[in-house]
Amino acid sequence: MARRSTASVFARAYERNLKALTKITLSNSKRVAGQVQRATAKRLKPPPGKGDWLSGVAIGAGGARGYHLFRPADLQLKPGEKLPLMVMLHGCGQTGRDFAASTRMNALAVRQRFLVLYPEQDRLAHPQGCWNWYERRSGKADAEAATLMAAVDQACVLYPVDRERIALAGLSAGASMAALVATRYPNRFRAVVMHSGVAPGAAKSSATALGAMRGQNVPPMPATAVGKAMGAAAVFATLPPMLVLHGDADAVVAPSNAVNSAAVWATAMGARPGLPRDVQRGKRRPMRVTDFKRKGRTVVSLCEVAGLGHAWSGGASKLLFSDAAGPDATRMTWAFAMVQFKHAAKAPS
Repeated sequence: MARRSTASVFARAYERNLKALTKITLSNSKRVAGQVQRATAKRLKPPPGKGDWLSGVAIGAGGARGYHLFRPADLQLKPGEKLPLMVMLHGCGQTGRDFAASTRMNALAVRQRFLVLYPEQDRLAHPQGCWNWYERRSGKADAEAATLMAAVDQACVLYPVDRERIALAGLSAGASMAALVATRYPNRFRAVVMHSGVAPGAAKSSATALGAMRGQNVPPMPATAVGKAMGAAAVFATLPPMLVLHGDADAVVAPSNAVNSAAVWATAMGARPGLPRDVQRGKRRPMRVTDFKRKGRTVVSLCEVAGLGHAWSGGASKLLFSDAAGPDATRMTWAFAMVQFKHAAKAPS
Protein backbone atom coordinates (compact mmCIF):
# COMPACT_ATOMS: atom_id res chain seq x y z
CA MET A 1 0.00 0.00 0.00
CA ALA A 2 2.90 2.33 0.81
CA ARG A 3 4.29 1.90 -2.66
CA ARG A 4 0.90 2.73 -4.22
CA SER A 5 0.53 5.79 -2.04
CA THR A 6 4.02 6.98 -2.97
CA ALA A 7 3.31 6.41 -6.65
CA SER A 8 0.05 8.29 -6.33
CA VAL A 9 1.80 11.21 -4.66
CA PHE A 10 4.39 11.36 -7.47
CA ALA A 11 1.65 11.06 -10.10
CA ARG A 12 -0.34 13.91 -8.58
CA ALA A 13 2.81 16.06 -8.27
CA TYR A 14 3.71 15.32 -11.89
CA GLU A 15 0.20 16.30 -13.03
CA ARG A 16 0.37 19.54 -11.05
CA ASN A 17 3.77 20.40 -12.53
CA LEU A 18 2.57 19.51 -16.00
CA LYS A 19 -0.49 21.72 -15.61
CA ALA A 20 1.65 24.58 -14.30
CA LEU A 21 4.15 24.18 -17.15
CA THR A 22 1.33 24.06 -19.69
CA LYS A 23 -0.21 27.19 -18.18
CA ILE A 24 3.10 29.05 -18.32
CA THR A 25 3.77 27.88 -21.89
CA LEU A 26 0.32 28.97 -23.05
CA SER A 27 0.71 32.28 -21.25
CA ASN A 28 4.10 32.91 -22.88
CA SER A 29 2.74 31.83 -26.26
CA LYS A 30 -0.15 34.26 -25.95
CA ARG A 31 2.24 37.02 -24.87
CA VAL A 32 4.59 36.37 -27.79
CA ALA A 33 1.66 36.09 -30.20
CA GLY A 34 0.34 39.37 -28.85
CA GLN A 35 3.70 41.05 -29.39
CA VAL A 36 3.87 39.75 -32.94
CA GLN A 37 0.30 40.85 -33.58
CA ARG A 38 0.96 44.34 -32.23
CA ALA A 39 4.18 44.62 -34.24
CA THR A 40 2.36 43.51 -37.39
CA ALA A 41 -0.50 45.91 -36.75
CA LYS A 42 1.97 48.77 -36.26
CA ARG A 43 3.76 47.88 -39.47
CA LEU A 44 0.50 47.81 -41.42
CA LYS A 45 -0.91 50.94 -39.79
CA PRO A 46 -0.75 53.89 -42.18
CA PRO A 47 1.73 56.62 -41.22
CA PRO A 48 0.48 60.16 -40.44
CA GLY A 49 -1.02 61.97 -43.41
CA LYS A 50 -4.52 62.55 -44.75
CA GLY A 51 -4.70 60.12 -47.61
CA ASP A 52 -4.58 56.52 -48.76
CA TRP A 53 -1.71 54.14 -47.88
CA LEU A 54 -1.90 51.73 -50.79
CA SER A 55 0.02 48.43 -50.91
CA GLY A 56 1.54 46.72 -53.91
CA VAL A 57 4.22 44.29 -55.04
CA ALA A 58 6.64 44.73 -57.93
CA ILE A 59 8.61 41.93 -59.55
CA GLY A 60 11.91 42.51 -61.33
CA ALA A 61 15.38 41.12 -61.89
CA GLY A 62 16.09 41.32 -58.15
CA GLY A 63 12.94 39.41 -57.18
CA ALA A 64 9.74 40.71 -55.62
CA ARG A 65 9.57 43.83 -53.46
CA GLY A 66 6.59 45.27 -51.68
CA TYR A 67 5.82 48.97 -51.70
CA HIS A 68 3.34 51.52 -50.44
CA LEU A 69 2.05 54.48 -52.35
CA PHE A 70 0.65 57.50 -50.53
CA ARG A 71 -2.18 59.29 -52.30
CA PRO A 72 -3.44 62.53 -50.73
CA ALA A 73 -7.10 62.53 -49.76
CA ASP A 74 -9.78 64.39 -51.69
CA LEU A 75 -7.74 64.84 -54.86
CA GLN A 76 -9.84 66.69 -57.39
CA LEU A 77 -8.03 65.93 -60.63
CA LYS A 78 -8.86 67.72 -63.83
CA PRO A 79 -9.47 65.51 -66.88
CA GLY A 80 -6.13 64.09 -67.97
CA GLU A 81 -4.22 65.68 -65.06
CA LYS A 82 -1.09 63.90 -63.86
CA LEU A 83 0.73 64.41 -60.56
CA PRO A 84 4.44 64.46 -59.65
CA LEU A 85 5.88 61.40 -57.94
CA MET A 86 8.46 61.38 -55.16
CA VAL A 87 10.19 58.01 -54.70
CA MET A 88 11.53 57.54 -51.14
CA LEU A 89 14.11 54.84 -50.29
CA HIS A 90 14.42 54.09 -46.58
CA GLY A 91 17.66 53.38 -44.74
CA CYS A 92 18.91 50.32 -42.86
CA GLY A 93 16.76 49.29 -39.92
CA GLN A 94 13.76 51.13 -41.35
CA THR A 95 10.59 50.28 -43.22
CA GLY A 96 8.76 52.45 -45.70
CA ARG A 97 6.30 53.35 -42.95
CA ASP A 98 9.14 54.34 -40.61
CA PHE A 99 10.62 56.56 -43.30
CA ALA A 100 7.28 58.17 -44.03
CA ALA A 101 6.71 58.89 -40.33
CA SER A 102 10.21 60.31 -39.87
CA THR A 103 10.30 62.54 -42.94
CA ARG A 104 6.63 63.57 -42.85
CA MET A 105 6.77 63.67 -46.63
CA ASN A 106 3.11 62.63 -46.78
CA ALA A 107 1.95 65.78 -45.01
CA LEU A 108 3.86 67.86 -47.55
CA ALA A 109 2.37 65.78 -50.37
CA VAL A 110 -1.12 66.72 -49.16
CA ARG A 111 -0.28 70.42 -49.26
CA GLN A 112 1.62 70.32 -52.55
CA ARG A 113 -0.47 67.68 -54.35
CA PHE A 114 1.94 64.94 -55.30
CA LEU A 115 2.20 61.17 -54.87
CA VAL A 116 4.84 59.38 -52.79
CA LEU A 117 6.19 55.88 -53.44
CA TYR A 118 7.89 53.92 -50.64
CA PRO A 119 9.55 50.72 -51.92
CA GLU A 120 10.29 48.20 -49.16
CA GLN A 121 13.44 46.12 -48.88
CA ASP A 122 12.80 42.42 -48.20
CA ARG A 123 14.49 41.06 -45.06
CA LEU A 124 15.36 37.93 -47.01
CA ALA A 125 17.38 40.13 -49.37
CA HIS A 126 19.09 41.82 -46.43
CA PRO A 127 18.47 40.97 -42.74
CA GLN A 128 18.78 44.61 -41.63
CA GLY A 129 16.57 45.88 -44.42
CA CYS A 130 19.44 47.63 -46.23
CA TRP A 131 19.35 48.14 -49.98
CA ASN A 132 22.23 46.25 -51.59
CA TRP A 133 23.74 49.32 -53.28
CA TYR A 134 27.30 47.98 -52.92
CA GLU A 135 26.87 44.54 -54.51
CA ARG A 136 27.90 45.78 -57.95
CA ARG A 137 30.54 43.15 -58.61
CA SER A 138 28.02 40.31 -58.22
CA GLY A 139 25.33 42.13 -60.17
CA LYS A 140 22.93 42.09 -57.21
CA ALA A 141 22.87 45.88 -56.96
CA ASP A 142 21.86 46.36 -60.58
CA ALA A 143 19.20 43.64 -60.28
CA GLU A 144 17.75 45.37 -57.23
CA ALA A 145 17.81 48.71 -59.06
CA ALA A 146 15.85 47.09 -61.88
CA THR A 147 13.25 45.86 -59.41
CA LEU A 148 12.91 49.35 -57.97
CA MET A 149 12.29 50.66 -61.47
CA ALA A 150 9.63 47.98 -61.88
CA ALA A 151 7.90 49.47 -58.81
CA VAL A 152 8.12 52.95 -60.32
CA ASP A 153 6.73 51.71 -63.63
CA GLN A 154 3.89 49.94 -61.86
CA ALA A 155 3.00 53.12 -59.97
CA CYS A 156 2.97 55.02 -63.28
CA VAL A 157 0.49 52.52 -64.73
CA LEU A 158 -1.83 52.25 -61.72
CA TYR A 159 -1.91 55.89 -60.60
CA PRO A 160 -2.04 59.33 -62.26
CA VAL A 161 1.73 59.86 -62.34
CA ASP A 162 3.36 62.45 -64.55
CA ARG A 163 6.32 60.53 -65.97
CA GLU A 164 8.11 63.81 -66.66
CA ARG A 165 8.00 64.83 -62.99
CA ILE A 166 9.54 62.00 -60.98
CA ALA A 167 12.18 62.59 -58.29
CA LEU A 168 14.14 60.11 -56.19
CA ALA A 169 15.40 60.50 -52.61
CA GLY A 170 16.94 58.24 -50.01
CA LEU A 171 18.57 58.08 -46.59
CA SER A 172 21.80 56.18 -45.83
CA ALA A 173 21.68 52.90 -47.80
CA GLY A 174 18.61 54.31 -49.52
CA ALA A 175 20.63 57.35 -50.60
CA SER A 176 23.39 55.17 -52.02
CA MET A 177 20.82 53.08 -53.88
CA ALA A 178 19.11 56.24 -55.14
CA ALA A 179 22.38 57.37 -56.71
CA LEU A 180 22.89 53.96 -58.31
CA VAL A 181 19.36 53.89 -59.73
CA ALA A 182 19.82 57.41 -61.12
CA THR A 183 23.01 56.39 -62.92
CA ARG A 184 21.36 53.33 -64.40
CA TYR A 185 18.14 55.10 -65.42
CA PRO A 186 19.17 58.77 -65.72
CA ASN A 187 16.40 59.81 -68.09
CA ARG A 188 13.64 58.62 -65.78
CA PHE A 189 14.26 61.12 -62.98
CA ARG A 190 14.36 64.90 -62.89
CA ALA A 191 16.13 65.08 -59.51
CA VAL A 192 17.91 62.82 -57.03
CA VAL A 193 18.54 63.50 -53.34
CA MET A 194 21.26 61.76 -51.30
CA HIS A 195 20.91 62.16 -47.53
CA SER A 196 23.79 60.63 -45.52
CA GLY A 197 24.79 58.23 -48.26
CA VAL A 198 28.03 56.76 -49.58
CA ALA A 199 29.69 58.37 -52.58
CA PRO A 200 28.75 56.79 -55.94
CA GLY A 201 31.26 54.21 -57.09
CA ALA A 202 32.94 53.93 -53.67
CA ALA A 203 32.19 50.22 -53.18
CA LYS A 204 31.72 47.15 -55.35
CA SER A 205 31.14 44.46 -52.72
CA SER A 206 30.29 43.93 -49.06
CA ALA A 207 34.02 43.75 -48.34
CA THR A 208 34.56 47.31 -49.59
CA ALA A 209 31.27 48.79 -48.34
CA LEU A 210 32.32 49.25 -44.71
CA GLY A 211 35.53 50.97 -45.72
CA ALA A 212 33.57 53.28 -48.02
CA MET A 213 31.16 54.15 -45.20
CA ARG A 214 34.15 55.15 -43.07
CA GLY A 215 35.36 57.43 -45.82
CA GLN A 216 38.08 55.15 -47.13
CA ASN A 217 38.82 54.60 -50.81
CA VAL A 218 36.76 57.60 -51.89
CA PRO A 219 39.27 60.32 -52.85
CA PRO A 220 38.02 63.12 -55.11
CA MET A 221 37.78 61.55 -58.56
CA PRO A 222 39.10 63.19 -61.74
CA ALA A 223 36.92 63.32 -64.81
CA THR A 224 38.65 60.29 -66.36
CA ALA A 225 37.66 58.12 -63.37
CA VAL A 226 34.01 59.15 -63.16
CA GLY A 227 32.79 56.79 -65.88
CA LYS A 228 34.60 53.80 -64.37
CA ALA A 229 33.27 54.56 -60.89
CA MET A 230 29.66 55.23 -61.79
CA GLY A 231 29.11 53.07 -64.84
CA ALA A 232 28.89 53.71 -68.56
CA ALA A 233 25.41 55.25 -68.32
CA ALA A 234 26.83 58.19 -66.37
CA VAL A 235 29.22 59.06 -69.19
CA PHE A 236 26.88 58.97 -72.15
CA ALA A 237 23.65 60.24 -70.63
CA THR A 238 22.68 63.40 -68.79
CA LEU A 239 22.37 62.73 -65.10
CA PRO A 240 19.54 64.33 -63.10
CA PRO A 241 20.56 67.21 -60.81
CA MET A 242 21.53 66.12 -57.30
CA LEU A 243 20.99 67.51 -53.80
CA VAL A 244 23.41 66.12 -51.20
CA LEU A 245 22.66 66.46 -47.47
CA HIS A 246 24.91 65.17 -44.72
CA GLY A 247 25.67 65.88 -41.07
CA ASP A 248 29.22 66.72 -40.09
CA ALA A 249 28.74 64.67 -36.88
CA ASP A 250 27.70 61.49 -38.71
CA ALA A 251 29.49 58.56 -37.06
CA VAL A 252 27.96 55.90 -39.35
CA VAL A 253 28.70 57.27 -42.82
CA ALA A 254 31.71 59.58 -42.91
CA PRO A 255 30.88 63.18 -43.92
CA SER A 256 33.62 63.04 -46.55
CA ASN A 257 31.20 60.92 -48.59
CA ALA A 258 29.00 63.98 -49.08
CA VAL A 259 31.86 66.04 -50.46
CA ASN A 260 32.85 63.21 -52.79
CA SER A 261 29.27 62.54 -53.88
CA ALA A 262 28.85 66.15 -54.93
CA ALA A 263 32.28 66.22 -56.62
CA VAL A 264 31.70 63.00 -58.58
CA TRP A 265 28.24 64.04 -59.73
CA ALA A 266 29.33 67.58 -60.63
CA THR A 267 32.30 66.26 -62.61
CA ALA A 268 30.05 63.92 -64.56
CA MET A 269 27.73 66.85 -65.33
CA GLY A 270 30.51 69.27 -66.20
CA ALA A 271 29.67 71.62 -63.31
CA ARG A 272 32.00 73.78 -61.24
CA PRO A 273 31.68 74.72 -57.55
CA GLY A 274 30.86 78.21 -56.34
CA LEU A 275 31.87 79.74 -53.05
CA PRO A 276 30.41 78.03 -49.96
CA ARG A 277 27.88 80.04 -47.96
CA ASP A 278 26.60 79.59 -44.42
CA VAL A 279 22.83 79.29 -43.98
CA GLN A 280 20.74 79.09 -40.82
CA ARG A 281 16.97 79.24 -40.55
CA GLY A 282 15.68 80.27 -37.13
CA LYS A 283 17.08 78.12 -34.35
CA ARG A 284 17.73 75.10 -36.55
CA ARG A 285 21.23 73.75 -37.04
CA PRO A 286 23.34 75.84 -39.43
CA MET A 287 24.60 74.38 -42.68
CA ARG A 288 27.23 75.17 -45.26
CA VAL A 289 25.91 75.17 -48.82
CA THR A 290 28.01 74.81 -51.96
CA ASP A 291 26.36 75.00 -55.37
CA PHE A 292 27.89 73.48 -58.48
CA LYS A 293 26.79 75.20 -61.67
CA ARG A 294 26.83 74.47 -65.36
CA LYS A 295 25.99 77.32 -67.74
CA GLY A 296 24.64 79.35 -64.83
CA ARG A 297 22.31 76.62 -63.59
CA THR A 298 22.77 74.83 -60.27
CA VAL A 299 22.89 71.10 -61.06
CA VAL A 300 24.45 69.89 -57.79
CA SER A 301 23.94 71.36 -54.31
CA LEU A 302 25.93 70.21 -51.27
CA CYS A 303 24.49 70.93 -47.81
CA GLU A 304 26.71 70.07 -44.83
CA VAL A 305 24.72 70.35 -41.61
CA ALA A 306 26.60 71.28 -38.43
CA GLY A 307 26.14 68.90 -35.50
CA LEU A 308 23.83 66.51 -37.37
CA GLY A 309 24.42 62.79 -36.89
CA HIS A 310 23.18 59.88 -39.00
CA ALA A 311 19.60 61.07 -39.23
CA TRP A 312 17.06 62.74 -41.52
CA SER A 313 17.52 66.46 -40.95
CA GLY A 314 14.42 68.18 -39.57
CA GLY A 315 12.59 64.87 -39.17
CA ALA A 316 9.94 64.00 -36.61
CA SER A 317 11.17 64.02 -33.03
CA LYS A 318 11.71 60.89 -30.90
CA LEU A 319 12.08 58.60 -33.91
CA LEU A 320 15.14 56.62 -34.95
CA PHE A 321 17.35 58.19 -37.62
CA SER A 322 15.48 61.48 -37.28
CA ASP A 323 16.72 64.84 -35.94
CA ALA A 324 14.10 67.53 -35.42
CA ALA A 325 16.73 70.22 -34.80
CA GLY A 326 18.18 70.11 -38.30
CA PRO A 327 17.13 72.09 -41.38
CA ASP A 328 13.95 70.69 -42.93
CA ALA A 329 15.32 68.17 -45.43
CA THR A 330 11.80 67.23 -46.54
CA ARG A 331 11.02 70.78 -47.67
CA MET A 332 14.47 71.12 -49.19
CA THR A 333 14.03 67.87 -51.11
CA TRP A 334 10.71 68.92 -52.58
CA ALA A 335 11.87 72.48 -53.32
CA PHE A 336 14.90 71.12 -55.18
CA ALA A 337 12.70 68.73 -57.17
CA MET A 338 10.24 71.50 -58.04
CA VAL A 339 13.01 73.66 -59.51
CA GLN A 340 14.12 70.76 -61.70
CA PHE A 341 10.54 70.02 -62.80
CA LYS A 342 10.10 73.63 -63.91
CA HIS A 343 13.43 73.68 -65.70
CA ALA A 344 12.59 70.46 -67.55
CA ALA A 345 9.22 71.89 -68.60
CA LYS A 346 10.93 74.95 -70.10
CA ALA A 347 13.64 72.96 -71.86
CA PRO A 348 13.17 72.55 -75.64
CA SER A 349 12.00 69.09 -76.63
